[in-house]
Amino acid sequence: QVQLVESGGGLVQPGGSLRLSCAASGLTLDYYHVGWFRQAPGKEREGVSCISSVDVSTYYADSVKGRFTISRDNAKNTVYLHVNSLKPEDTAVYYCAAEPRVRRVCSEYSTAYNYWGQGAQVTVSS
Repeated sequence: QVQLVESGGGLVQPGGSLRLSCAASGLTLDYYHVGWFRQAPGKEREGVSCISSVDVSTYYADSVKGRFTISRDNAKNTVYLHVNSLKPEDTAVYYCAAEPRVRRVCSEYSTAYNYWGQGAQVTVSS
């Protein structure tokens, strides 16, 4: 079965950093676009970042550009999201998702993705 498991969340002070991991089993992430999304209470799910499989391209939401970095380790079948300079508004449940690389580039929209993890809580508070 396909499974995506997020890890690395937790409580961090403003300005701090975390490394979120998305470990896959049942599929090889080399052949998938991978996206990170987040959802805060009372808000819509937001596309945070994605990394493409077909070409060398990434996407970052304006709200996180310059602070978050997405990367891939094919040997570990894992995609990471380094979240830096965290702000209280970054507090949310963070999800990773995967879609087959039919599109040329990854999508910022959740509807494009087939497989989802259960989410990891990130709380930014002093």
